[in-house]
Amino acid sequence: MIKLGASRIDIERAAEILNNGGLVAFPTETVYGLGADAFNPLSLARVFKVKNRPHFDPLIIHIAKTNSLEHIACLDSLDSHCRKLLDLLINSFWPGPLTLVLPKRQEVPGLATAGLPAVAIRFPSNPVAQALITLSTGAVAAPSANPFGRLSPTRAEHVMETLGNSIDCIIDGGPCQVGVESTVLEIQNAGIPRILRPGGINRKQLEAIIGPVEDGSKISQEKGNIQCDQNKTAALSAPGMMQSHYAPVVPLFLHSPEEMATLPYHDKEGYLFFSGKNRTQWPTNPVQLSSHCPAILTLSETGNITEAAANLYEYLHILDRSGASCIHAESLPEEGIGEAINDRLYRACHKN
Repeated sequence: MIKLGASRIDIERAAEILNNGGLVAFPTETVYGLGADAFNPLSLARVFKVKNRPHFDPLIIHIAKTNSLEHIACLDSLDSHCRKLLDLLINSFWPGPLTLVLPKRQEVPGLATAGLPAVAIRFPSNPVAQALITLSTGAVAAPSANPFGRLSPTRAEHVMETLGNSIDCIIDGGPCQVGVESTVLEIQNAGIPRILRPGGINRKQLEAIIGPVEDGSKISQEKGNIQCDQNKTAALSAPGMMQSHYAPVVPLFLHSPEEMATLPYHDKEGYLFFSGKNRTQWPTNPVQLSSHCPAILTLSETGNITEAAANLYEYLHILDRSGASCIHAESLPEEGIGEAINDRLYRACHKN
């Protein structure tokens, strides 16, 4: 495995590896992706093998030019209304953390789409990602660069710890800015656009541009368990829709702010608060805690949801490595990107 920096020469070297069928981990504004030539079935198959990813979970194809879209999506099959919505979305949110699910062209390998007639496409805003895609094949399939179902990586170190020598190259582009995966939006004829996965672009932002948007991503909590109707044996309509996903190795328990405030402190357990205010209202005074406490972390001291998103996976990685027997996490306000953070925590939490 080769570790490279973000210089032009290094990116060119990584692009050559992609062109030759190799796998390259690279930064985007959301999380690090594990890239492969989107039109090379052998490379795609290796992505699934390295991640231990089920073949019914589709991949996102990343592009770096809007005119590349027509080589991946069958745009002629969209009606005039959908084409108008598509143009508005592209002009408003690309490049950025928005993935669009559109009818696919026949040339796109079925392995990339889990055999579905639709394909997920994104134009990342990270300049390193854009350069790599442009210098390689122009279309890079890239799920998150981590073992399937585990915490997404937001630093090159996270990729090295979990995938290491099973891939060919890592580009270290520093920490990711957004910190949670892209929003996945499905566009189809005779239907309202539908969010399949919340992410870096929230529903209000979308509706301000294109009007009504349905939310098909919701999962509910009942008696501490996640309820999801998704059939794990059938092809999923978008990445990240599994009932159990984005999970640390140790069990994670999700609590409302009210529940979190009443939790007793237990040595050897980890705690993840949303804000400094919420942490200081905890009856247990952290200053008086045993020095053996694995970790008490706060996503944002000031309660800034954007900062919380950027820190989410980084802090979960820290807690996962801390020796804690479990992690207690506090849910966030359901506003802006807080909805996406809660979605990730819901899917990561212990199901029993």
